[in-house]
Amino acid sequence: MKTLVLGLGNPILSDDGVGLRVAEEVESRVDQRDITVVDTSLSGLSLLDVLAGYDKAIIIDAVQTVEGKPGQIYRLDPEALDFTRHAASPHDVNFATALELGKRLGLALPPEIVIFAVEVADASTFSEECTPEVKGAIPVCVEMIIQELDGGGDA
Repeated sequence: MKTLVLGLGNPILSDDGVGLRVAEEVESRVDQRDITVVDTSLSGLSLLDVLAGYDKAIIIDAVQTVEGKPGQIYRLDPEALDFTRHAASPHDVNFATALELGKRLGLALPPEIVIFAVEVADASTFSEECTPEVKGAIPVCVEMIIQELDGGGDA
């Protein structure tokens, strides 16, 4: 099974880079040929090209919710994002909308997608460092992903 571990984020916007940092740590821990680790600042429709051709994708990204605590980690299925679908313009397509479009176009998207979302405190300050709570969540998220890769989902 070809698996993609995909870290998303912006490396110079404090906590927004958490997905990239988790992916880097995961990459240092896996050496299997059927696991590809990629980190990117891409979003929306651009992600479809990255996802195509894999059997499973594990995506790591930052999230800010109303009641979440920084450093909290959520394991989600793409369906958890269904309420976010929108396409105000071709430049404003979120992940859920991009996935739906990819499916309708018949792209070879992974039939299994798992999202690890890390609750962040600051995703807008220019900094190459995560806040302490989010930095502390990185090794925890890495372990959750290693467990997922080892077949122990529902971490």
